[in-house]
Amino acid sequence: MKFKFMYLIGLAVAAMPLLQSCSSDDDPLQNSYTAVVTVVPMSDNGFELNLTNTEKLIPSNLKTSPFKNKEVRALVNFRYDDETEKSTSRNVTINWMDSIRTKMPVVSAGENNDEKFGNDPIEIVKDWVTIAEDGYLTLRIRTKWGTPSAKHEVNLVSNVNPENPYEFELRHNANGDTYGELGDALIAFNLNGLPKPEESPIKIKINWTSFSGSKSTEFDLTLREDKSDANYTGINYSNRVQ
Repeated sequence: MKFKFMYLIGLAVAAMPLLQSCSSDDDPLQNSYTAVVTVVPMSDNGFELNLTNTEKLIPSNLKTSPFKNKEVRALVNFRYDDETEKSTSRNVTINWMDSIRTKMPVVSAGENNDEKFGNDPIEIVKDWVTIAEDGYLTLRIRTKWGTPSAKHEVNLVSNVNPENPYEFELRHNANGDTYGELGDALIAFNLNGLPKPEESPIKIKINWTSFSGSKSTEFDLTLREDKSDANYTGINYSNRVQ
């Protein structure tokens, strides 16, 4: 066994390789992520991982978060310490973890949205990492990437429909980098600041400009209650998304 760093580029991802793992290099399961989670720092400098809206993971081999006091979505490779245990809070050993670029939605600029946030084509990829849970919308996106130094800005724009606070536009500003090969990245948006209705989940609507025209889709999302206190092949461009 030896220690190694897993360098995973997660989208709009802060592409921040973190977490040493003690494992065999020939174990394919160590080279893929097994879940998308929310890394939640705690008041005692510890942290926990929200796996779903109801299940929490408690790291047994880490005392503090590699992301300090930031709450972020992340890709993680872990194993349960007790495979037979059935509980909403389970101890796990983390092999490696990498943050996804995590952002808040931005407020619509009305007629100036194209100028401020761009309107370059982008696709939302139907994939298990494209998911709405724990009050976050995590997306696997696809667009063209040409100039290696170019940064792509991706934003989720709110207040686009005065009659529906749960409707958004996904906006993409390629900053002129509109030619090249198609490639994927990940980005996450924290939507826990949305109005919390009595009934859950809420239905959020996303509109965007794709390579084949205007598209829209809907997600069921459960917002988090207030508190007192797989294989990543093909996701190659996350470090170029802002």
